[in-house]
Amino acid sequence: MLAGLSTRRYPVALEPVGPSTDAVASSTSKSAVSRRFVAATAERLGEFRSRDLSDRRWLVCFIDGFDFAGHVMVGALGVTADGTKVPLGVVEGSTDNAAVVRGLVTGLRDRGVDATSGILFVLDGGKALARAVKDVFGTHAVIQRCRLHKERNVADHLPEVERAWVLRKMRRAWKNPDADEGRSDLEALARQLDKLNPDAAGSLREGLADMFTVTRLGVTGTLLKTLATTNPVESMNEIVRNHSRNVKRWRDGDMRLRWAAAGMCAAQGQFRRIKGYSQLPGLAIALAATIASVDQDRPAVSA
Repeated sequence: MLAGLSTRRYPVALEPVGPSTDAVASSTSKSAVSRRFVAATAERLGEFRSRDLSDRRWLVCFIDGFDFAGHVMVGALGVTADGTKVPLGVVEGSTDNAAVVRGLVTGLRDRGVDATSGILFVLDGGKALARAVKDVFGTHAVIQRCRLHKERNVADHLPEVERAWVLRKMRRAWKNPDADEGRSDLEALARQLDKLNPDAAGSLREGLADMFTVTRLGVTGTLLKTLATTNPVESMNEIVRNHSRNVKRWRDGDMRLRWAAAGMCAAQGQFRRIKGYSQLPGLAIALAATIASVDQDRPAVSA
């Protein structure tokens, strides 16, 4: 089914078992196959959303919203210390829905995602998502906002003729190894945009501090390109959509969640380690140092 075979054509994919067995075979009708698939995906959804996550060191968590069968879903993809990508969860709703994203993030924490030594959360542009991550994981959550989402959001406010030079300046700032200088360059760009399009300027300023987190952590090269955007989780979401491309009739939200979870589990079998995984030990050290610094600066609580 996940490979795109319809319930109607399911019998043609069965192994030949001989005429005598075919004559008495059952449970291969369209309705029977559908019932079995519903039961199997419901079981997989339950396991997927309750799976214990405490047995690994999670360094990175990508979270992104995506369109799926006419609805919006939010998917989470984790990266372990050795660079292995693992689907972590999915909920129905947008990244601007505070209750939805808080439920997803809280679920990750309750299932064992430990941020004591720091986790880099790479997020799309949803304000509620960043707020939920900070509320649930506190100062142990280190947030990087997706740079591609920022570019798209700013460009959407601009006429076509103005987009090229604005994007050039933004990308030049992303490449600056000095995070403070890069941020200053974009603040100067925002002042320019105030005169051209105040909405574009406001979009650029929103969450600007979180755009340079990976630079401040000393991430460079291939790993920087990987962690500066939500591309890894977007690739997973595309695989999920591809697995369900032949579904013609979507019924309730549970059906979408079942297919999404089954697709994510199937996608895991296609994953390779993230690009730049050899640099992850350095990221782990930088995250631990960042959290230690924050904890040291936190006021002591009197007994």
